[in-house]
Amino acid sequence: MPDKLDPKTTALLVMDFQTLIVEGFAEGNEGLLDRTARLIGAARNADVRVVYVVVGFREGHPEISLRNPSFGPIRSSGMFAPGAPGTGIHPAVAPQQGEVVVTKHRVGAFTGTDLDMVLRANGIDTLVLAGIATSGVVLSTLRHAADADYQIVVAADCCSDRDAEVHRVLLEKVFPRQAKVVNCAEIISSLQTSR
Repeated sequence: MPDKLDPKTTALLVMDFQTLIVEGFAEGNEGLLDRTARLIGAARNADVRVVYVVVGFREGHPEISLRNPSFGPIRSSGMFAPGAPGTGIHPAVAPQQGEVVVTKHRVGAFTGTDLDMVLRANGIDTLVLAGIATSGVVLSTLRHAADADYQIVVAADCCSDRDAEVHRVLLEKVFPRQAKVVNCAEIISSLQTSR
């Protein structure tokens, strides 16, 4: 991570912090939400663009193939359809008026979305990632972002996964190959010194 994050070229991606996902996949929900809320607040105070990424499907889930082992079961459940219970972003980390919310139909934040267009249109070259689950949206988004030549910072304690060992291996062994992995306090400190 650069000594100072440049607010003009940095975006914080808050990924899959929907109530259903927070309750079903996150470990230590209250601490995770508190740390993520503090990181979002620091980003806003430093004029860093905050972009939310959520899972969502049209009525009837036409975006989902039954051949897809991850998403196929969602099609018959009705989850993540417009207005379905638990699909909203958790109130503890909710977006403010004017903040971009990108809806995705797959695991990664870039696949089939306009996220890259939004970032490049605003001169963003550095991404700070926070998300649930570490082995899902964070991993998939990090890999795509690295291939697209973004600088990447992972807010390790603003990510969570049901599998603690997979979470640890990704943060300690996999992600550092393509990203800087730090706790949110270090990112907040960098944002405070950038003002």
